[in-house]
Amino acid sequence: MLHLLYVVAFTVIAFLAIGNLIRSLFTLSIESQHRYSPAGRTPFGMSRSHGYSVPHPELLDNSGNPTNEPLLVMRSITVEDARSQLDALYNSSPGIGVDKQEEL
Repeated sequence: MLHLLYVVAFTVIAFLAIGNLIRSLFTLSIESQHRYSPAGRTPFGMSRSHGYSVPHPELLDNSGNPTNEPLLVMRSITVEDARSQLDALYNSSPGIGVDKQEEL
């Protein structure tokens, strides 16, 4: 008899959990399709004091103007060039002189 009670209880809990999951999916779907105006309100209901959006600080140069250049520039180098640059960085580190003298 106790086993039957456990099965019924967990079945009810499972149906409640699945119903909650479906309700959450519908709510998320409705909220994702809702369009906000650019000069909309903040989450606390207060209107913005200016009509334009402020870009992220990393997209601004030192004087506060937006940058018009690419933010990531990659160039291809050979393995030997990369190894020589890493060796130069390693050899120029502050503690390398002490380590080499201890090894000798």
